[in-house]
Parts: sequence; C-alpha cells; structure tokens
Amino acid sequence: MALEDSPLPASRERLSAVLRAAREVVSVDTVAKTLGIDRRRAAQLLSRWRKQGWLRRVGHGLYVPVPLDLSGSEQIIGDPWVLVPTLFGQSYVGGWTAAHHWELTEQLFNETVVFTTRRLIEKRVTAQGAVFVLHQVLARRLFGLKTLWRGSEKVSISDAARTLVDMIAAPEVGGGIDHVADCLAAYLSGKTGDRDLLIHYAEQFENGALFKRLGFLAETRLHDSQLATACRTRLTQGYARLDPSLSSLKLVTAWRLWVPARWKDAAA
Repeated sequence: MALEDSPLPASRERLSAVLRAAREVVSVDTVAKTLGIDRRRAAQLLSRWRKQGWLRRVGHGLYVPVPLDLSGSEQIIGDPWVLVPTLFGQSYVGGWTAAHHWELTEQLFNETVVFTTRRLIEKRVTAQGAVFVLHQVLARRLFGLKTLWRGSEKVSISDAARTLVDMIAAPEVGGGIDHVADCLAAYLSGKTGDRDLLIHYAEQFENGALFKRLGFLAETRLHDSQLATACRTRLTQGYARLDPSLSSLKLVTAWRLWVPARWKDAAA
C-alpha cells in the first residue's frame, strides 16, 4: 500500500506524533515504532519531511526538526550537546567544553569536545553547523561522569576533576598545557577543589605521564607541595613531554619530563 493511501493520520499529524516521541533527534526506528510501520516506509517518510523542509539530516538516518524561525538558516541546533548521545553513542562531553561548563575557564571555544568509545574514522565531525572534536576513550575509563538534562535529552559530562585528568593526559583537548594549567589553578583555588579526587582519578587512568605533568604543574605553577608530593610518590619509569604539541628540548629530571625552555626556567 502506497504511503498516500495509508490510513494513518495526515502527514502533519504523523510528524507531530513523531516529534513528541523523538525528543530532539528523530531516527528511522523512532518513526517506525511511533507510527507502527516498517523501517523502509519510515525512511521514506523522513526523506519526504526533509524535502518539505520540516527536518534536517544530521547523520545517517538521523534528523532534527527545523524551527520555523530558522527554516532558512544552516544553524539549526541551538544546543549542540543534544546531538551527542545519538551521534556518538557511549560518550561524554569533556575537555575544554566541560572546563567552561564547570567554570574552570572563561575562554570560549567554538568546537564541542566529545569523548566516545567508538572507533574513530574522523576526529572532527560537523552536524547542523556544530563542530565536534572527537577523542577516543576506553570503556574502562568511563568514570567520573555526571548526567545533565539538555532539554529532554540526557547527556553525560566529565566532572571537574575528571575533566582536568583528561586534559592533563591529552593537553590538546584542553586548549594546550598553558590553558590546562590555568584550569587546574582555578579548580584547586575553588571551594570544590579536591586533590585526593584528582589523585584517585589519575590512578584509575593508568597513564604514567599524568603524574609527571600534574606533579610538575603543582610544584612550578601552583606551588602546591601537598599535590606535588602525592604525584612524586607515584612516578613511573621513562620520560614524557609536558605537551606533545610543543617543542620540548629541556629535561626536568626530577619529574622525568621534557618541557619547553620557558617552562624549564620556571622549574629552576
């Protein structure tokens, strides 16, 4: 039976029913389940609604409704976070995006950092004008997360301490080691700063470079002897770089860390 001959309500009523059931993101499965039709017919309906201007495609088989006042605009999603669970599966918002959310920085970044357990083919994905910077994470490292409601969508985000651990482990997701150091200082100077939690997360992370970088920052930037001592007792063998993206030709032997020259002077 052709879609035009279907006994289902009129197209607009069907779309309204789907949007009520779908929350922010509409999928083929949602349409099929809501209207009691097979996936092929659901895909046809989605394609028709897209051509009519009611929906915009954001991923394979994924669509978002087009607000009437933005029907001529490329930027449809007011809050990119609502796309994260659907587009990236088991994932969480982190890095500089989470740092700004937890008020560890006032610096704004245009891209949203997302950690996902999915195998990455591309590290930057654009959907509805929103740019996502992706970083792969092991399933066993899905700890230190909180759940936030963004509209009617539940989104996971790293808590403040876990955000810092991620950024120290991979300074590029924190906007570089200088920005990471500033975020760390903001965290430890605030009422919720928790050195023990930082150490606990770093131990769970099982990354030797973490304690070298964290201890070095604690000693040279923060002058925090308590945190520096905790890190020194957990140093692993081998050497790491303070920030892999920077030229690091100076060795700080106390922390087994290669650093840029300007950081070596701070450690002297």
